[in-house]
Amino acid sequence: METKRSRLNGPVIGLLVVALLIVAAAIYFEDTVTLPHSSVQSEVSSLQSQVSALQQVNSDLQSQLAATAPSNLSNSSAEAVYSGYSKSVVTVQGYELISQNTFFGPVSSLESIQGSGFVISFGNSSYIVTNNHVVTGATNITVTFADGNSYPASVKGTDQQRDLAVLAASAPASEYHPLRILSSIAGVTVGETVYAIGSPFGLSGSMTVGVVSQVDRTITESSTQVTIPDVIQFSAAINPGNSGGPLLDSNGEVVGVTTAAVSSSEGLGFAIPSSTLSRELPALVATGSYALHPDLGVSSSVDMTYELAQAMRTNVTYGVLVQTVTSGGPADKAGIHGGTQTVTVEGQSYLAGGDIIVSVNGVKVVDMDALASYLEENTAAGESVQVGLIRSGTLITTAVVLGSQ
Repeated sequence: METKRSRLNGPVIGLLVVALLIVAAAIYFEDTVTLPHSSVQSEVSSLQSQVSALQQVNSDLQSQLAATAPSNLSNSSAEAVYSGYSKSVVTVQGYELISQNTFFGPVSSLESIQGSGFVISFGNSSYIVTNNHVVTGATNITVTFADGNSYPASVKGTDQQRDLAVLAASAPASEYHPLRILSSIAGVTVGETVYAIGSPFGLSGSMTVGVVSQVDRTITESSTQVTIPDVIQFSAAINPGNSGGPLLDSNGEVVGVTTAAVSSSEGLGFAIPSSTLSRELPALVATGSYALHPDLGVSSSVDMTYELAQAMRTNVTYGVLVQTVTSGGPADKAGIHGGTQTVTVEGQSYLAGGDIIVSVNGVKVVDMDALASYLEENTAAGESVQVGLIRSGTLITTAVVLGSQ
């Protein structure tokens, strides 16, 4: 049986709600009217105290943020780096005598060369650093400073092995604004912002910004085919004319000497690390050359891979496989073994059966770049190093007295 709903329920509920609202309003009005002035004042004072406390907390937080912020934050912008250090960058120019064989016989002509450089201080003198390939074979070399003044310059020292050159210019002291050189790049990290300043295509005073893409790279210089280890790779755009300019960090310190002499490297920037420059500078200035680059005496080697390890039936998938050693060289004298049998991996032939270099002085070696970079950064010709080898599945250590490149 269906239950009928009372018609009075709706109006009664509505009246009750209205009554409750009237009573609540009356109570609120009475409390508001009768609230003593002293109570209102007390509530206001309490709120003011809370606001003051919150303001103090905010001030403390701001102080903490300021204390933990990097000290060089004010100098980290591209504008600050450029305005502070671009005056230390110069344009290097000169001429190179080019000979060509023609139908009528040899013909000689002068070809202009151009690159970049930057001012450094050593001893009580100021010098210009640039790339070796910029000034090799050049005559009538000049350097042009940021203010447009040009002066003749001469080569003080060169190192073809690391593509470095030091110039001495006949300029007044007022033109020189030396840059600071980082003696070690141990603190240079992947992702760090870097700034390249130079004269790409003759456009002096140009700056590009990027990040460190990787360290410990090995490159081959185009004109000399010399292999250069321990190189910084970065993302800032560089072009012909940038060669020899500085790669700066956010403090305006030199972390590298840029080079644009690597073939097929479009979109990639490379720089000789400042640690190499710092190490060589005394010899380049005093003797005009540097002769302490370490040589292990391994004439042919290859990075270990999983596929190569499988073909060699070893579980060592990292390190450097020695294929051949230089006869009478450091590795040969130390008894390091080269390969004895040929294996083919993915269509590529390798000379297997030789020692696998896995460490130097206890530092793990994962590939040829790591091996070359460690030797460059931490050793010199004539020093003895402990080389860890995997030979026939057994780890051994042998001492090698390094030669000179």
